[in-house]
Amino acid sequence: MNSENAPPVNTRIAAGKGADSRLASLSLAALGIVFGDIGTSPLYAFRQSIHGEIPIMLTESHIFGVLSLIFWALIIVISIKYLIFMLQADNEGEGGILALLALLRPWSDISFRSRKILMGLGMFGAALLYGDGMITPAISVLSAIEGLGLAAPALKPYVIPCTLVILVLLFLFQKNGTARIGMVFGPVMLVWFLVLAVLGLNSIIHYPAVVTAVNPLFAIDFLLGNGWDGFFVLGAVFLVVTGGEALYADMGHFGKQPIRLVWFVLVLPALLLNYFGQGALVLNHPQVATEPFYSLAPAWALYPLIALATLATVIASQAVISGAFSLTHQAIQLGHCPRLTIVQTSSEMIGQIYIPLLNACLLASTLALVVGFGSSARLASAYGVAVTTTMVITTVLVFFLMRGRWGWRPLIAGTAAAGFLTIDLSFFAANLDKIPQGGWIPLLVAGLIFIVLSTWRLGRAILEYRLKKTMLPLDSFLDRLQEFPPQRVKGTAVFMTGRAEGTPAMLLHHLEHNQVLHQQVILLTVAIRSVPRVPAAERLEIGAYRHGLYRVIVCYGFMQSPNIPVALRECERFGLKTDPQTTTFYLARETLIASSSEGMAIWRKNLFAVLSRNSGRATAFYSIPPERVVEIGMQVEL
Repeated sequence: MNSENAPPVNTRIAAGKGADSRLASLSLAALGIVFGDIGTSPLYAFRQSIHGEIPIMLTESHIFGVLSLIFWALIIVISIKYLIFMLQADNEGEGGILALLALLRPWSDISFRSRKILMGLGMFGAALLYGDGMITPAISVLSAIEGLGLAAPALKPYVIPCTLVILVLLFLFQKNGTARIGMVFGPVMLVWFLVLAVLGLNSIIHYPAVVTAVNPLFAIDFLLGNGWDGFFVLGAVFLVVTGGEALYADMGHFGKQPIRLVWFVLVLPALLLNYFGQGALVLNHPQVATEPFYSLAPAWALYPLIALATLATVIASQAVISGAFSLTHQAIQLGHCPRLTIVQTSSEMIGQIYIPLLNACLLASTLALVVGFGSSARLASAYGVAVTTTMVITTVLVFFLMRGRWGWRPLIAGTAAAGFLTIDLSFFAANLDKIPQGGWIPLLVAGLIFIVLSTWRLGRAILEYRLKKTMLPLDSFLDRLQEFPPQRVKGTAVFMTGRAEGTPAMLLHHLEHNQVLHQQVILLTVAIRSVPRVPAAERLEIGAYRHGLYRVIVCYGFMQSPNIPVALRECERFGLKTDPQTTTFYLARETLIASSSEGMAIWRKNLFAVLSRNSGRATAFYSIPPERVVEIGMQVEL
């Protein structure tokens, strides 16, 4: 999932003086934020592959087969699909499934039905990432703390309580922001990956033949020789690539070059050395198959390794939590989600945000998962289902991107998509047996979130349609002002309206009941574009009309937060001046009444009405001074 531990940066690294240091700085930051999820997979992925729901015989051919599957999963899924291919699918430097969905607009050459299906798939894929956001902190931190039970069996009863305490502290810390702790993420993860490499290499030295497992024939023989059991082991092997979506989502913070450099130079070699080292250790000492990772370390290094692993998993969890905040912010901006309270935790880093309601929900869900499953091995049964589904959806969306925006020929686009889809669907099918063991949990969560997101989007469309039907053309309103001029008072009235046309119903409502109008009236619309950021020079569109009336359209990208007072100050460059002390903001407060009319099921209309009543206040969302706001109540039948 997308992380906000670093500020948006210019992803181009200029040549010349300072370019190398800039690249090194971005690479270290990317190491700490982008690779936390995939970097902590060695704690449990290989163990689950050989000693999970379907234990395998610990023979050389079987271990080599699993290692070969791991090797080629990392090469094909991460190195080729995400690092080489998916990083090209950027929305002005930003990645992630919502950025990809926005990139498909304006839906050229896509039928209306296909458009609805793709929109639904994209929203469901985004909803699935919340399931990942629940499970990743739980399985990561729990798998690290479980090392205590190996180091000192007497401490085993304290594994769950220690895990819960760490998770509570982690989530409580979110309200303070992560700018300071984020600065140490990179060095800690650098040490982590170096330790992974050293531990793995030391084990490989004692069984060097294990490196021959890179031969894909071992993977093929394993799958063919073990039938369905071998196929379902793929569900555990998939755990080694669960951070793939994070690589794509975090592209906008660091750029393609640092992410690719760190992956191919450090992360991939370290992961492969560690996985192959675990395989070599199990072949030499089959009794350690239940905990191969910690068994790589000598006895004197076990406690330091547990401490380092705990730090690494906290970092991985932090990245996922921050990514959930970022994803929600994007969803709100793009109109997929009701407004929520968003707290800016840094005056310097615009990406540093905190969403209290989401943080509380993630905390409760994560704690419940730890208590309910009780071990990382059991949690692994619920992990992977959501991510595999998201990967399948991403591939489908990219196919339409190749055909529509990139202009690829159908044969080339179809061949590329089919190749990736074959791998994605194989992992997806191999994870289906996890659904009864707990995989249903992230799917249920995603389904509920999808219902909320889709209901909100469809409800807003219906509401806009109902309001549009009653909207008076602006020319007719101006003619009415000419014929029946109202009493004018000093100051400026800003009417916030969702449509950049016609006359807002609340303006008519205000004029009808108060029989007065300010000397200067601004109809202000905030437009969220399908790009990450709109430059300040392109932010404003201003139209001047008769009787002191203006229409202002303020444009933002889906990664930006609207600030209306700042936008009004920027209007002065175009001759439209306002005094903050004499400016009043008018906002509509609709009371929605569900009816049996067409458009949406009655239960969804009632749900939309509840969501609308409980959505965040527009004053906070648009940074409008609350003491300058007047809300006008209106009843609207859905």
